[in-house]
Amino acid sequence: MTTHTAHAQYPQTMDNENESAGKEVLEHSSESSVKALQSALFLPPLSNTGSYFSNFLVKSPFDDDDDSKFKLKDVTSREWFVNSKEAPFNTQPPRWPTECQVLEERVHHISDTPPSFEPYYVPTGNECQPKPSGEELGTIVFQYTPISAVNYFSRSSVGGSKYILSTLSFPEEDTLRFESRFESGNLAKAIMITPNYYELHLRSDMYTNRHMQWFYFKVSNVKKDFLYRFSITNCSKDSSLYSEGMRPLMYSVKDSQLHSIGWRRCGQNIAYYCNENVTPEDPDQQMTYTLTFTVKFPHEDDEVYLAHCYPYTYSDLQDYLSELCSHPVKSTFSTVRLLCKTLAGNNVYYVTITSPSTPGDAKKKRAIVITARVHPGETPSSWMMKGVLDFLTGDSAPAKELRDKFVFKIVPMLNPDGVIVGNNRCSLSAKDLNRQYRTVIRDAYPSIWYTKLMVRRLLEECGVTMYCDLHAHSRKHNIFIYGCENRRGGDKRLQEQVFPLMLHKNSVNKFSFESCKFRVQKSKEGTGRVVMWMMGIANSYTMEASFAGSMLGNRADTHFSTLDFEQMGKSFCQTLLDFYDEDPKKERLRTKIIERLSQEGSNADEPTNIRLSDYSSDEGDTSSSSDEVGRDDDTPVPSGPPPSPIVKATLKLSLSDKETNSDSSSSDTETESKSKTKKKRRRRRRKKVISDY
Repeated sequence: MTTHTAHAQYPQTMDNENESAGKEVLEHSSESSVKALQSALFLPPLSNTGSYFSNFLVKSPFDDDDDSKFKLKDVTSREWFVNSKEAPFNTQPPRWPTECQVLEERVHHISDTPPSFEPYYVPTGNECQPKPSGEELGTIVFQYTPISAVNYFSRSSVGGSKYILSTLSFPEEDTLRFESRFESGNLAKAIMITPNYYELHLRSDMYTNRHMQWFYFKVSNVKKDFLYRFSITNCSKDSSLYSEGMRPLMYSVKDSQLHSIGWRRCGQNIAYYCNENVTPEDPDQQMTYTLTFTVKFPHEDDEVYLAHCYPYTYSDLQDYLSELCSHPVKSTFSTVRLLCKTLAGNNVYYVTITSPSTPGDAKKKRAIVITARVHPGETPSSWMMKGVLDFLTGDSAPAKELRDKFVFKIVPMLNPDGVIVGNNRCSLSAKDLNRQYRTVIRDAYPSIWYTKLMVRRLLEECGVTMYCDLHAHSRKHNIFIYGCENRRGGDKRLQEQVFPLMLHKNSVNKFSFESCKFRVQKSKEGTGRVVMWMMGIANSYTMEASFAGSMLGNRADTHFSTLDFEQMGKSFCQTLLDFYDEDPKKERLRTKIIERLSQEGSNADEPTNIRLSDYSSDEGDTSSSSDEVGRDDDTPVPSGPPPSPIVKATLKLSLSDKETNSDSSSSDTETESKSKTKKKRRRRRRKKVISDY
C-alpha cells in the first residue's frame, strides 16, 4: 500500500489570499486590465525556457517518497486542440485519507428512470417533529468518524486505512444495520430509540465541523411493510427543500434484481425544523436542524440505500471516461487527459471534444469551457455533465456542427477528493474550492489553479466564448443560471441575459428565466463564474439545478430524475447552436431579444421573461416523453416538432410591414379575387357544354 504525505499543513487564512487581486472588479475590463488581472491570478513563470504557456503544468505521479511537489511537462499546441494518442487514459483506484476505513466491495446501482413523474410530498401541517433524544435515551448501533492525529489532511492511500473495525452492535435481532464506509457514503452515527425509530447523525466535511447536508448510507435487516422513522438531527442549513415537498431517495437491492427498479423517491410525514439547541449558557453552539420522515421498505431482509440525491461517484466518472476513450468513433474526436493530481493523489481529468483538424484551422475555433462537481454533494451537476458529454459525443447533426465550430474543454469533476470521502462542500483542504479562484496557492487547490491555467492559455491561443460551471441548489426549485451583469451599457447591455432566455425557451418546464440572477456580489468574487468573467469571458455562468424538482408547466410539483438532469445538459448544448448561429436572421432575433428585454425593464436582480412564442431550437426539448415538450402551462401538447424558430422569428419581424400594407391594398385584393372567381365559373360552364356536346 503506497501512501502520499502532504508536506505542510494548509493555513486557515487562504480564503483571503491575494485579496487585492481584481479589486477594480465588477466592471467588465478592457484587454489591458484583463491581462493585468490574469497576471495577478497566477504565480510567476516557473520555467526559464520558452513562454509561460509553452509548458503545461501537471502534478507528478505519487510514489512512496513523493514530496507533493509539481513538475513541468512540455505540451505542444496540437495536444490542446487535436486528438492525441500519446498518453492513453488509465483509471486508478480512489485514494483516501489514511484514517478512513473503506469496505473493499464497490457499490453499484443500476440506471433506471421512473415510468412517471414523481410528485412532491404535500405537507398536512400535522407532521410529527420529535425532539432529538440522543444517546441518553437510546442505543448506538452504528458509529464511524475518521479520526486523525492532526485536524488536517496529511496522508492518503488506495483503500484508506489498513484496518476495518467493527462499528456495529445489535442489542436485538430486529435492529437495523447501517453502513456508510463506501465511496461517497456519509453517515456518522445511528442511535436506536425504539425498534422502529432511529436518530441519525451525518459526518461533517473532513477537517471541518460544518456542512452537514449530503447523506448516503445503507440499511439492512429490514422488515417488509414495517413503518420506520428516521430523524437526521444535525443538518446545518436553516432552510431546506424538504420543507417544500422534496422527498429522500431510496434504492432497494431486491427491487433492482427482481424488477430492474432503480432509485425512487420515498418518505411520508416529512418535516424539517430547528432543534433550538443554542442556549444562553452556550451561545457559540452551532444551530442544527432535523430532517425527519417515515418509510416502509418493499422487501423482507433487503439491503436498502437512502440518499439526499442520486449518487455519482469518482469511480462512476472513470467508468464513463473509459468507455468514451475505448469507443471506436467517439475517440476520434474526444480526448481524455490528466489536468492535475489532487491533494490525495486522485486524478482530475479534462476532456477535449472537437472535430479533427489541422493546428492552424483548430486555432480558429473558439473554446467553450464547462466544469462541474466543485461541490461534492451537488450530484445533479454530474448528471447534467453526463448529458453534455453524451450530446457532444453523439452522432446527431447538431452535435457535429458544434464539434466543427468549437473546441470544448470540459472538467467533469473538480473535487474528486471530496466526492470520494462523502463531503458536502469542501475539498481535503477544508475549504470551499469555489471561493479559491483568486488564490495563487497552487499546491493547496490544484484543480482550481490548473483550470485557470487552462483557461488563460485558451484565451491567448484561440479565445473562450463561454464558461459554465454546473452546480445544484438546496433551497430553490427549477433549474436556473447565475450570470455577470455588464454595467457599461451600450450595445452590450443585457447581452448576458440572452443565452439564459434562449435556454428557457428550449426547456420551459425545467428552466426558469425568472429565477436567474446577474448581479455580481462582493461575496462571490472568488467563484469561478466571476473570476472567469474578470479574465475576459463575457458569457460566464453558473447553472444551478434544484435538488428537488420543477414548479413549471406540467412538471409543477414533481421531482427531477437523472434523465431530467441529463436532458438539461443536452438542452444546454442545443441552445449553444441557437446562440452562436451566424445566420443574419438569428442575429436579428438576438438583437430583438435585447431590445425587448430593455423595453420590459429587465435587470440583473429581476430578469423579465419576454414571450417570443415558439422560440426553441430545431429539435425542441430532448425529453422522450410527450409531457415534457417545452410549452406554457395552458398550451396543449403538440403532435409534432415545433416550427422552425428562424421562420417564426422572420414572420414576427416582418409582421408590422404586412399590417401596414394590408389596409391600403385590401380593396384591390378583394376586387381581384372576385374577378378570378367569375373567370373560373365561365371556364367550368364552357367545359360542361363541350362535354355534353
